[in-house]
Amino acid sequence: MAAALACVLLAGCSGNRAPDPARADVQRVLDRRAEAVLERDEGVYRGTEAVTAEGDGQRATGMAEFANLEDLPLASWTYRLTGFHRSGDRATAEAELRYRIRGYDRAPVTAARALVLTRDGGTWYVASDEPAGKAAEQLWEQGTVQAVRGRHSLVLGAGRTDAELRGYAEAADRAVPEVSEAWGDDWAGRVVVLVPRSLDDMGGLLGAPASRYRGIAAVTTGETGGSGRAPADRIVVNPDAYGVLGDFGAQVVLTHETAHVATRAHTTAATPLWLSEGYADWAGYRSAGRGAGDLAPELRREVREGRVPDALPEDADFAFGGDATGLAVAYEGGWLACLMIADRWGEDRLNAFYKAVGGHEKRAGAVEEALRDVLGTTPKRFTREWREYLRSRLG
Repeated sequence: MAAALACVLLAGCSGNRAPDPARADVQRVLDRRAEAVLERDEGVYRGTEAVTAEGDGQRATGMAEFANLEDLPLASWTYRLTGFHRSGDRATAEAELRYRIRGYDRAPVTAARALVLTRDGGTWYVASDEPAGKAAEQLWEQGTVQAVRGRHSLVLGAGRTDAELRGYAEAADRAVPEVSEAWGDDWAGRVVVLVPRSLDDMGGLLGAPASRYRGIAAVTTGETGGSGRAPADRIVVNPDAYGVLGDFGAQVVLTHETAHVATRAHTTAATPLWLSEGYADWAGYRSAGRGAGDLAPELRREVREGRVPDALPEDADFAFGGDATGLAVAYEGGWLACLMIADRWGEDRLNAFYKAVGGHEKRAGAVEEALRDVLGTTPKRFTREWREYLRSRLG
């Protein structure tokens, strides 16, 4: 009996501890903070910010980011605590920030955040709110967000002029109907384009070293949001690489990335990169009116020198930062595989093939079954026909 009583008094024998009530207090502070962002209530937001350590009455740096958000049309903004660690009147926390842009996001973007909080007079305040670990930055952390609305697009920039952003919006507005004509209306029919100040800022938005994207004009990133609905995608531009493109190349880039947005719900772990990247290139070049040799110069050189690829490109062939020629050959090979399907089986069959591959539960067998069920062929026969197609179009 004495031992049992000791266990109760020490509250440690079971290994379970009562939840720290401070966690619920911090969640309520974050709820007020989120509501203030949505309502654009600077006073309430300021009331969640800690006074800086200098004791000069200045609030933490979140106020600058609150101001940077002014032009962002938000439909939702919430925080959910995922971790909490307290020592007296100081705490660190991990949280999941989820937000949606009004009129564009069917599901929220999710961002992992690391917070530092302090308690003063029994009330918790946010001292810092930063990306967690290797998580990506958000555009408003890089400067004031500027928004330009197009007919089918929303272009968000930091450190760019309105004229620059308008040019991106015009290209995106041309890309959306072009992609819908190729893919159909099985997508939202609108895109969000992020234009950061520099290549380094692009890397920050992607949570990756900027050097990886040095020669890449734009990439598309999607968040599933755990909802099972079409994800929230962002086309992130590398202004350094995009800026040296001519009108044709710039338009192809945005149409390519828009195709990724359109096909995202049907692009899964079962989809090989030769198909997802090849399809996006096919959509981008579909109305180009240029010959295959002009659009696939590196692969044309390989074919004319007798080095016809033995197999379709592997995923590893599409890695950024490697051999530029090999990367170009991979993209061109994937594009010509999709072009061959559209030429020989028709565009509807190409779309059906893409969806069939993405609908498979896993990578193994996905392409093989789709080739059989949609195109009535086999991997061996398809590869042989693709190699012959390369010779006929590029030789």
